[in-house]
Amino acid sequence: MYNRTKFKIMKPAHEVFEAFVDPAKIKNFWFSSGARWEQGQTVTLRYEEYNAQVDIDVIEVEPNEKIMFRWGTNGEGNIVTISLEELDESSTIIEIVEEGFKEDDDELMSHLLDNKEGWVYMLTCLKGYLEFGINQLRGAIVH
Repeated sequence: MYNRTKFKIMKPAHEVFEAFVDPAKIKNFWFSSGARWEQGQTVTLRYEEYNAQVDIDVIEVEPNEKIMFRWGTNGEGNIVTISLEELDESSTIIEIVEEGFKEDDDELMSHLLDNKEGWVYMLTCLKGYLEFGINQLRGAIVH
């Protein structure tokens, strides 16, 4: 079972890619701190606003095309693939696929909806940051 979310970002693929892997950029739309994402590395990402953190295992990195990681460590957690398709020098389709949801989970629909909302929100923050320089959206969700 998987979740798929797609957005069009009016920036070239290399700028979208760097926004994810560069800790100085990712803090403007998603996590407040972490290290550069490199294949084979475990990165601890922090959300200071929510006093939370998550470890990701970076499985695969193809510059300007693809980032694949697993939430959590020790082989547990969902696998997320971020794919970039550059349409021209000024626009990129970004697709996020999250796999690993358990079909027999009593909370499956809730997990799918919660994660879909999260991806849409993160991509909205990314679009605001890259296209308009807005970096105050991250961390605005109230639980």
